[in-house]
Amino acid sequence: MVPNTVRVAVGILGNAASMLLYAAPILTFRKVIKKGNVEEFSCVPYILALFNCLLYTWYGLPVVSSGWENMTVSTINGLGILLEITFISIYVWFAPREKKRFALGLVLPVLTLFGLTACLSSFMVHSHHMRKVFVGSVGLVASISMYSSPMVAAKQVITTKSVEFMPFYLSLFSFLSSALWMIYGLLGRDLFIASPNFIGVPMGILQLALYCIYRRSDGAAGKLHGTAIDQEKGLKAVVAMPPQELAGTKPEAEGQK
Repeated sequence: MVPNTVRVAVGILGNAASMLLYAAPILTFRKVIKKGNVEEFSCVPYILALFNCLLYTWYGLPVVSSGWENMTVSTINGLGILLEITFISIYVWFAPREKKRFALGLVLPVLTLFGLTACLSSFMVHSHHMRKVFVGSVGLVASISMYSSPMVAAKQVITTKSVEFMPFYLSLFSFLSSALWMIYGLLGRDLFIASPNFIGVPMGILQLALYCIYRRSDGAAGKLHGTAIDQEKGLKAVVAMPPQELAGTKPEAEGQK
């Protein structure tokens, strides 16, 4: 009884951390809406997160799991579906044509693959154990892909020496969520929940480490950028200044001797 109580408690904490993780991009997309441009942000992490949420919502339902043993998994991933659809919709709305096509070209196969997984597990597999193995295996691949996608952002941070496109809270909540769900899976001896987080935890640590390393570089770059702007403004002011003022004299009124 005690281990199950502990597992439920860890699941609730995991839900809270995952909720913060899924909600973290709100600040990013607020910036996108304000600027009317997706800039260099990638849609790939959000599409992979949607695929992961779809699969694990299905995994936690009684169709696949025995009863409601994984109810906490379904509830948080159900919320994740709504948030990821919202983020992807905003991205597609504000993205240029090429990026729109790329995003939609990823979303359609993801939805198709999930539909096939749900149908096959419902009608072709007839025991809860085998359904968990089948759906869990697909979910394992999706989770590994989702947790590996931040490597794109990490590469960008190293290349640009800027953490602008790798938000701190997204990295922090990713680490916390992975750690809690890893513990949850281990307590329930469910490797399909625990295994992906063996990758998620070190990925989260890597992102946090990169943020700590390049945060100062980003600040220094910001100062240099600000200095360049000030110098440019000063140069424009000098160029716009009349030659008499540059020489320290004022033009005399016409006709005055």
